[in-house]
Amino acid sequence: MNIEIKAIEYYLPLRTEDGKTLTGDNPDWRIAEIEQKTGILTRHVAAIDQTATDIAALAAEKLFVSGIEKEEIDFLILITQSPDYVLLTSACILQDTLGLKKSCIAFDINLGCSGFVYGLAIGGALCESGFGKNGLVICSETYSKYIDKSDRVCRPLFSDAAAATLLGSATSDNLGPFELGTDGSGFSDLIVRSSGARNANKNSEERRLFMDGAKVFMFTMDAVPQCVMNLLKKSQKTIDDIDLFVFHQANKMVIYNIIDKLKIPKKIFLNSHRVGNTVSASIPIALKDALQQGCLKKGDQIMLIGFGVGYSWGGCLIRWGDM
Repeated sequence: MNIEIKAIEYYLPLRTEDGKTLTGDNPDWRIAEIEQKTGILTRHVAAIDQTATDIAALAAEKLFVSGIEKEEIDFLILITQSPDYVLLTSACILQDTLGLKKSCIAFDINLGCSGFVYGLAIGGALCESGFGKNGLVICSETYSKYIDKSDRVCRPLFSDAAAATLLGSATSDNLGPFELGTDGSGFSDLIVRSSGARNANKNSEERRLFMDGAKVFMFTMDAVPQCVMNLLKKSQKTIDDIDLFVFHQANKMVIYNIIDKLKIPKKIFLNSHRVGNTVSASIPIALKDALQQGCLKKGDQIMLIGFGVGYSWGGCLIRWGDM
């Protein structure tokens, strides 16, 4: 696609949690072992009255402060699994909050860790098909609202965050190909039960995030390497042709195992130790950090791979522009 990422900004809630916080609530946790395994040292937690739409607006406003005109935004894609309401679409609230024009297309995508790649595919298709020249792909998650304080599996991992990406038409082929896939047989391994219509009448105590870490890990070790190899085959490239791999920042153990299985040289970017697993926002946040740390330059060939809840996965190649 003749599409490029023109800008990325992100917002992290002010409240943070570290190992000391977790130990204070759960004195029996072996926090040093948990941190050694996950590599995650700090996570961000949204305020009680702060929703995914609220932090999405804060991330987007950073783009507008940098000089991007709201009138130029033709579509708004909000990727979130923690919407303000079951019904209505949170993107409609966000369109009004940001003061975008009424001709702006706005809709939600209910996807987690693969969501950013799907957002690029759909946003790119909107641009290519003439529905608009510029659009926002905003990933915003407040998983903390679903997590019990005593949950040893989920609490040390997941972090709240929002990332706003400006996507627009370009004069060269910068985006793609894509590799997308789904295995819904694993839907119950990462889920918030009693959160929708199927179990709406059940006890609210069941409205907590549940993750079978072992099964999710096994899915990842099977699906992600295959996704990478399929993407290389589609693009007629090899691992050596890729300048930087940016995986969904699940945790250190997951990414290191992917690297070992694929025998990828040390051209990956990691920032989960600082921000945690921010679900759909993890890849755009990593891209922004990689740029600021001098790990990206114009013309670099980057592979993005998202994977997780669903089960769902998505990968794509990006030729990095002059953002």
